[in-house]
Amino acid sequence: MSWTDERVELLKKMWSEGQSASQIAKELGGVTRNAVIGKVHRLGLSNRNGGAAAKAPEKKATKAEAPGAAEPRAAAASAAPATEAPAPAPTPAPRKPIITAGQPLPPQPSANEISPEALANVREVEKKAKKLGLMELTERTCKWPIGDPATEDFWFCGLPVQQGKPYCEAHVSVAFQPMNSRRDRRR
Repeated sequence: MSWTDERVELLKKMWSEGQSASQIAKELGGVTRNAVIGKVHRLGLSNRNGGAAAKAPEKKATKAEAPGAAEPRAAAASAAPATEAPAPAPTPAPRKPIITAGQPLPPQPSANEISPEALANVREVEKKAKKLGLMELTERTCKWPIGDPATEDFWFCGLPVQQGKPYCEAHVSVAFQPMNSRRDRRR
């Protein structure tokens, strides 16, 4: 199956009508729901609510342009400009940053949850690490990422792993915590 111009136009039409990806896939035939979703994103059609948000200002504009409505508003604006100003929108609570694809991060508990001895041990181990690249990793090498993946100074620990774990002993002590300490944090 290939995306012909006719199939793409039908997809756009059905998507704008509010049809689900499953319904569109069934109508098109020979394509999965996920393929429809992927094509919608590649075409930039994924925001169905964009039309509703764009219509809101138009409604305000049509009320202002209604016959006889412009004159009283102009008089009111000159008499009391502060009353015409819309109230500022409440500021949303700050959110945690969203991690995007291509930016893998190791499990990193907060500093107050890691013992100072474990942190010191990790720092010493990272000085002795093999500093391997992704293609050099094996099932026997520690896969703890170190540094920023977006820079060339990014590497993996590479020391021998602990039995049954993906990390060396030092990184296991930071990544995995006993069940009791996790239970205590929930309270």
